[in-house]
Amino acid sequence: MTLPTTDLWHHFGRTRSATDRTVPGTFRWNWGQDSGPGADVLGDITGLCVGDLGAGSARHAAHLAVHHQPTRVIAVDASPAQHTMAEDLYGHLAPRLRLVHCEVTRHLYATAGAYDVLYSIFGAVDFTEPRRLLPAAAAALRPGGRLVFSTLGHHPGGEPAHPDVRHTEIDAKTPQGERAIMRRWVLREQVWTKLLDEAGFTRITTRTLSGGHGPRAADTLVVTALRC
Repeated sequence: MTLPTTDLWHHFGRTRSATDRTVPGTFRWNWGQDSGPGADVLGDITGLCVGDLGAGSARHAAHLAVHHQPTRVIAVDASPAQHTMAEDLYGHLAPRLRLVHCEVTRHLYATAGAYDVLYSIFGAVDFTEPRRLLPAAAAALRPGGRLVFSTLGHHPGGEPAHPDVRHTEIDAKTPQGERAIMRRWVLREQVWTKLLDEAGFTRITTRTLSGGHGPRAADTLVVTALRC
């Protein structure tokens, strides 16, 4: 018998979900979620199928469903707790917003060629081995489809991003409050570019958004690529 995977996202976002049930009026890519470009980075999504990879409570996906005109936004997350939270907050936005509880790479391979746009805002791209995730994203996009993601430009506190494909171990908590470890990929832009090229993407561009100051401040790397 296979034991269930511990949900290390059980506690994330619970405080906010209890007090803020609104659909956000803004869409931000930066680490602080307080400035920088908005949904226009995705391009014109009118009439398109859009996927949020590692959507969490689906706040960004809800914004797109309400304030833009996609055919559908599909918000995918592997965490049972995050999926349940998203259903509670935004289940009423169906069918334009579809909430999917699934491991992201499995979902992407099961929906080959179904998406026009995929995006991740410190989501699944950060927390999935990129040599697994990026080919799966390429498979799920139609030819010419767009992948956009924001990720850490360096570790919070200032430690540089890795110059090769290796993860960083970060602290997390089990549902019972016990300490656990989670893997996060914090990579230099040239590493992301090489990985995207190998996965079948082209026209790869990057931009860095300043993270300001403070002990947990971090620059944001925004990456855009098209499926060949």
